[in-house]
Amino acid sequence: MTTPGDLLWHRCALLGGLLLPMVDQEPWRQGRRHDNLRAWGIGITEGERLIEVFTALAARAAVEDASLSAAELDTLSLHTVADAATGKADIELLAGLPDTFAEPRDEEAAAFFRLYSYQGGQAARHLFQLSREVRHALLVVADRSWPAPSTYATFLQQAAVAGIHRDP
Repeated sequence: MTTPGDLLWHRCALLGGLLLPMVDQEPWRQGRRHDNLRAWGIGITEGERLIEVFTALAARAAVEDASLSAAELDTLSLHTVADAATGKADIELLAGLPDTFAEPRDEEAAAFFRLYSYQGGQAARHLFQLSREVRHALLVVADRSWPAPSTYATFLQQAAVAGIHRDP
């Protein structure tokens, strides 16, 4: 049985899973992100999975702050999610993790995020850098939706039109 919390996490994780392919519609952005990750000492695969889960956690925090249900997520502004990515402490974001995960890739990324959060030091710096990367990616995608409002629903519509789907 799917609970409302499971559905909310699934929809937030969908945003995280689609974000980088949407940003990478301009191919040079991927190269720049990979350069940043290497410069920060973060593996590309690990860094991109962290960006996905970071996005999902920021979306979940923004939903909670706005007291929205999973069904109302469509109205959530990508700018609000971007603000949550840089405005929430790691521990606050971790509160939005579900107890169980339907997708092993989400569970693995969440474990990375937990590890980075609890390690402190350089790992905390990495999370700060990743939060800025998430914010930037969300704002890039949000700016593309002009003049329409940049919401979760318009983001999904743009991804569908672009033929972008989340990898299993």
